[in-house]
Amino acid sequence: MASLIPISQSHAFLKRPNLKPPPPPNFSSSFVLKDFPSSKALSLKLPRMVTRNVVVSATTAEKHRKRYPGEAKGFVEEMRIVAMKLHTRDQAKEGEKEVKQPEERTVKVWEPTVDGYLKFLVDSKLVYDTLEGIIDKAAFSSYAEFRNTGLERSEKLAMDLQWFKDQGYAIPEPSSPGVTYSEYLKELSDKDPQAFICHFYNIYFAHSAGGRMIGKKVAEKILDNKELEFYKWDGDLSQLLQNVRDKLNKVAESWTREEKNHCLEETEKSFKYSGDILRLILS
Repeated sequence: MASLIPISQSHAFLKRPNLKPPPPPNFSSSFVLKDFPSSKALSLKLPRMVTRNVVVSATTAEKHRKRYPGEAKGFVEEMRIVAMKLHTRDQAKEGEKEVKQPEERTVKVWEPTVDGYLKFLVDSKLVYDTLEGIIDKAAFSSYAEFRNTGLERSEKLAMDLQWFKDQGYAIPEPSSPGVTYSEYLKELSDKDPQAFICHFYNIYFAHSAGGRMIGKKVAEKILDNKELEFYKWDGDLSQLLQNVRDKLNKVAESWTREEKNHCLEETEKSFKYSGDILRLILS
């Protein structure tokens, strides 16, 4: 590595008339430049310059590390952002999804049927039964964090289906969308905890937001504005959701960046399976 003044230039500099040589380096008051050949002076400077370059490089690399959208607020925010982008612009202002299939279009005329709604409730109950059974069994220790969160829906759905039965309606067996999703969740939960947590988050949080809006529309159309137990929570919902957010963020702290990305990549499948069940309302 060259010094601030190359050796050849420094010699010429010393030979010029009427010019003083540069001041000696500040090693110590007892040392002067003539005590050190130029090569030794360079070797003494080298370690200090190399060390400084290494520190700067490390600091720069940390400063420019890629930050994922929402990362600074916690992993739940990352999941929320990815989920919102999978909505269309008609569904959410953050939506980026382009409509490619007829079933992805926003329903302009909302005409639910009781039979279709019962299919939706039955399949939803199967999915929630599966989720809550997986959490209770806790094949991975992280699942146990999500027991008794107050977001559980299985018992509430059982009450609603009993109400319909009391009104004289026949309760159908679970259909293909619910059975398929249930089996998929079971398979994931035993071998892929990050992917399973993605579905857990999207199912419970979607129901607490858009799910409630859909329930209100259905109640207006076919239930004489009756509010089902499916859309009621014991306690303050916003606080229940925040408690689960905190638990999700805590669990994700132990994940690598690759595991977090794997979880995020599962969001699209979660939307597909849930969407298949949701469309039963209009069947």
